[in-house]
Amino acid sequence: MGDASIVAERSAGPATAEGRTPVSLAALLANLGPLLALLLAMAFFASRSDRFLTGANLSLVIQQSMVVGVLAIGQTLIILTAGIDLSCGAIMALGGVVMARLAVINGVHPILAIALGVLTGAAFGALNGVLVTNIQLPPFIVTLGTLNIAFAITHIYSQNQTITNVPAALTFFGNTFRVGSTAITYGTVLMFVLFGLTWFVLRYTAFGRHVYAVGNNPEAVRLAGININLLLLLVYTAAGLLYGIASLLSVARTGVGDPNAGQTDNLASITAVVLGGTSLFGGRGKVLGTLVGVLIVGVFRNGLQLIGVESVYQVLVTGILVILAVTVDQFARRRQQ
Repeated sequence: MGDASIVAERSAGPATAEGRTPVSLAALLANLGPLLALLLAMAFFASRSDRFLTGANLSLVIQQSMVVGVLAIGQTLIILTAGIDLSCGAIMALGGVVMARLAVINGVHPILAIALGVLTGAAFGALNGVLVTNIQLPPFIVTLGTLNIAFAITHIYSQNQTITNVPAALTFFGNTFRVGSTAITYGTVLMFVLFGLTWFVLRYTAFGRHVYAVGNNPEAVRLAGININLLLLLVYTAAGLLYGIASLLSVARTGVGDPNAGQTDNLASITAVVLGGTSLFGGRGKVLGTLVGVLIVGVFRNGLQLIGVESVYQVLVTGILVILAVTVDQFARRRQQ
């Protein structure tokens, strides 16, 4: 722990006499920019639509974001290590089909079916980790390959059929409870719990410090005696486990096991991570920033729909935001070098 802490501290940059790391304007924008963007977006859409700031609509924004949100947690872990995962959406679809088909067609107990679906995600995450660490393949290539593998297995296993009439256990997280007059799904609560748990792990545990350190300077981490391959394997497996949980939320929200689910969610999760201020170069970022990024994407999609903007412009705005976020990250990175 001592060596790892030293590595993490050294890779964070120079400190002032008071022991604090000096913060440049670009770095400040990288930290506060996502929250400011979210607040400005909410203010803009509130001025254009009276429906936007209602409890029902804001609850809908979060509900529509919960699947991508959980995927983005796993994506954050991987990007912090300077990797990337293109397979998360396909893995999520496979997990959803596995649990739905086992429960509906094979008569497996719903709880066991859920567990096997979630473990399917973890197994694919572990496969990604093994290929990245043991064979030393680039994460982009590995996850591009497993994206296609998971996609093919999903359609073969489901026989290209959407699985309906799933048991109540699989749709539990799509149920709602009321806070005042606003209906909130249990799935959104689970998403926030997972964000909080990941924040705690990254901030207060040795594992979290090692994740940041590997993204900052893997050679220094290796010299400190940390098993990088094992660490990366754990990161990819944990991400796969989160994708499995996202598959349960997807089934809960839609009420079906859909083999076509999640086809663009890999890009949406990367977008949320980047908008949240996590560096694509690894070693810098916060999972709570990812939560803000998820909400930014959700707010823009919902707000543009409310004011009658065509969906193609929603994609355009999201692309512009991603470029701006990466630009800010580049400036912050250059100032720290």
